[in-house]
Amino acid sequence: MTPSNPTPSNPKPSTGAPSTATPPIAVTMGDPNGIGPEITVKAYADPRRRPPVVVIGDPDTLARACRITGTELAVRPVASVAEATHSPGVMDVLAEGALPADLPPGTVDARAGAASFQYVRRGIELALRGEIRALTTAPINKEALRRAGLPYPGHTEILAELSGTSDYAMMMANDELRVVLVTVHQSLRTALDSLTTARELEIIRLTHRTLRAGGRTGLSPRIAVAALNPHAGENGLFGREDLDIIEPAVRAAQREGIDASGPWPADTVFMRARAGEFDAVVAQYHDQGLIPVKYLGLEHGVNITIGLPFVRTSVDHGTAFDLAGQGTADHTSLLTALHQADELAGAGTGAPTGDPSGTAAAAVPVPTDT
Repeated sequence: MTPSNPTPSNPKPSTGAPSTATPPIAVTMGDPNGIGPEITVKAYADPRRRPPVVVIGDPDTLARACRITGTELAVRPVASVAEATHSPGVMDVLAEGALPADLPPGTVDARAGAASFQYVRRGIELALRGEIRALTTAPINKEALRRAGLPYPGHTEILAELSGTSDYAMMMANDELRVVLVTVHQSLRTALDSLTTARELEIIRLTHRTLRAGGRTGLSPRIAVAALNPHAGENGLFGREDLDIIEPAVRAAQREGIDASGPWPADTVFMRARAGEFDAVVAQYHDQGLIPVKYLGLEHGVNITIGLPFVRTSVDHGTAFDLAGQGTADHTSLLTALHQADELAGAGTGAPTGDPSGTAAAAVPVPTDT
């Protein structure tokens, strides 16, 4: 869920003139029944938006979102990225199939799930062909995907499979904290059962390569690995996973020259990273890593899939069906994700993670060659 904006904004369209010589960033509008269309038009029209953008979605749904939010944009369907004009006050939309008119906002619907998948698939295809320089995604709904017969627990798994990527991970980042997950969208019980030394080492290596490629943490980024058990297991008293699975991976990484340490007790390691002791934390499971990031503010967090052959960022909140259709959803996280994608893709025209105004310290780029 995303925080609502108590006073619906009526932003004037972005009137900047982004260079069309640079491939645009594609934004997928997410689940049509969620807040994705509304935050997409708000972010597109926000005067702080700098990079050229083409939206992948349904033109009628986006036009309705403009009316709901009071956003002054003309929605212009285009058949290809090359047809986008990036004119002020005009949203170029790659139409990906027509949606039925009876899709009610705020509900889980298989048709909406299928459509949201098609938007992501189109974005992946464009990214792999080099027609866009980055992909930013609005939220999709996992239950809607399941009802549509699509066996994916989330964006990360779709992106990995359709891009042919096997070595990947989810990074959640804001201006104060970077967290990479060992396990992602699975039950806690199966997540614990799936932890292996090989997987731990793979994530440490990927985090190391990602931070080094960013060039802002030096050649030897400091990676803290969070423990699984309370007090890092108290030398086996509270479980042996930290001793038998995680610690061997940390030691192996150290032998490879990686500045990794741990396993550190999870109740303090994120605080230490936020204070500047570490450049990133490797977390063992979804909630262990995401609670600290989201506690610092949903509107400032960005979801980055590291290891893909292209840059992909996303919001760090869900479809917020309870807010859909009201025009009050806050678009800050999407705008931040868009600016982060711009930064990671190397153009440098947007703001870094967590600060759409462009005043914060730059965040860590993602390598595109893994």
